[in-house]
Amino acid sequence: MKTNRKFKDSVFTSLFSDPDLLRELYCALENVYLSPETPVSINTLENVLYMDLCNDISFEIGDKLVVLIEHQSTINPNMALRLFLYISKILEKITRGRALYSDRKISIPRPEFFVLYNGKEPFPDNKTLKLSDLFRKPEDLGLPEPLYPMLELEVKVINITEGKNIEIQNRCSKLSEYSKFIALIHKYLEEYGDLEDATKEAINYCHRHDILVEFLEKHGSGVLGMILTEWNTEDAIAFAREEGIERGREETREQVFQLMERGFSIDEIKQQLTKTTNSGNQ
Repeated sequence: MKTNRKFKDSVFTSLFSDPDLLRELYCALENVYLSPETPVSINTLENVLYMDLCNDISFEIGDKLVVLIEHQSTINPNMALRLFLYISKILEKITRGRALYSDRKISIPRPEFFVLYNGKEPFPDNKTLKLSDLFRKPEDLGLPEPLYPMLELEVKVINITEGKNIEIQNRCSKLSEYSKFIALIHKYLEEYGDLEDATKEAINYCHRHDILVEFLEKHGSGVLGMILTEWNTEDAIAFAREEGIERGREETREQVFQLMERGFSIDEIKQQLTKTTNSGNQ
């Protein structure tokens, strides 16, 4: 099956873009109860360069603005900085047209940031990344050390791989089913060595065992297309990074999408990335 750029969403974002499921997921992560009448307003930004995959969901719930990302590759240590840039764009969007320079105080929702890790490499159940961890240590000017940084952003990284954070997954059945689905793909990929075959087998298993059945039936072959597009794109970009291809990540992703549209296989895409870089260095 040829992967296609039309699959801009990941399985994660397609599944949890349902407001009711998103509310349930948020309650599971924070271990709180919110009434089913609590509104959820999704305001995910499109075509933003700061996030490198279409697997982020931004939404307002109550008085909170939540940015939620599912991440399967190695957790980037710069995630707090990337989210800082991202949230500035969202705040710009939701405050547009309001009198920022008036003498009236503007009320904005309280931001919260979650990264749900779902990769193969070992990772703690929970970890917090801070923007201040990236700050350079200032030269000593004889000033007292502040008790806290004047600018901070914290990201809660939660491991949602199968068997991790059982309490959270028990509170959100669809999250547990999703984690099982991804784990099945990893399992069958090791067995078959082919992503398409592995995904098809995982989908068949889910149908037989009542896992994400409603979602899989609703999206049909689109689920396969989403997985192939997301995983192959990530694989090609990881290859580019390993080969020292220094082109910008978003530029690399754009080229990968274009090659996919033209029917290139993942191996052909890797060859093309190398060829383009070599010709540019001559």
